[in-house]
Order: sequence, then C-alpha cells, then structure tokens
Amino acid sequence: MEIFCAYQERCHKEVRAKLMSMNMIPQVIDTIMVHLIEHNYLNEERFAMTFVRGKFRIKKWGKNRLKRELKFRDISNYSITKAINQIGETEYLKTLDELVIKRVAQVKETNKYKKRKKVADYLLYRGWESHLIYEKLNEYV
Repeated sequence: MEIFCAYQERCHKEVRAKLMSMNMIPQVIDTIMVHLIEHNYLNEERFAMTFVRGKFRIKKWGKNRLKRELKFRDISNYSITKAINQIGETEYLKTLDELVIKRVAQVKETNKYKKRKKVADYLLYRGWESHLIYEKLNEYV
C-alpha cells in the first residue's frame, strides 16, 4: 500500500476502497491506514492541494466543481477551503476569460441568446460561478 500511495496522491476514501477490494478485515484496514498516515504516505491536505492545482490548470474546472469533487471524496471543509484558496484571483479570472473566448468561438449558433445559454451551460457544468460567467458573457456575446 505504501507503493500505491507513493505513486500518486490518494485520498483516504480511495485507499480504504482499495483495501476493501482486497477483502481485508476492518481491523487490518484501520491498522494499515494509521501506518500510512503516520509515515506521511497519506495526507488529506496535501491530496486536496494537488487535486485542486491539477484539475484547475489541466481541466480548467471552476471552484464549485472542485469543491463538489473534494466533498465527494470525503475531504474536510478545512482542507477544501485551504486548497481552493491557493488559486489566485487574477489567475482564476484569466482562465475564465480564456475559456469564454474559446467557447464563444466554438459555438456555431446564430441566435445570440441561444449562444449565450450554450456557453453558460458549458461553464456551469465545469463549476464556474454564475455571476462571473454572465459578467464575461456580457463582454463577449
């Protein structure tokens, strides 16, 4: 399990599921989890920071989607907040700006309102805040 956790950052839920899939009894699972945490193979806060950085920079997810995904993985609110706060406001807005420009160019809708809706739906799915989306759409569409 040390190799499993050293290969890439893992959340507690993921490691516990892996151990359960190996048909281990709960006492052994708890012992292994404690060992991994004590030897710093498993760190919830570090996982959250890495997850947020990666999904924001590579998949261009917004804060809402990032929070939802971390909650799904049973990460604490403290770790979620700390991880989300590492995203700089200027970098966040710049990324949204780039996404809006790119998506507006991709959508081949002639009706202005349908085009706005398609772009907004795309960005909402990716977890961007609605007030930011509509501000940007007012600039570009």
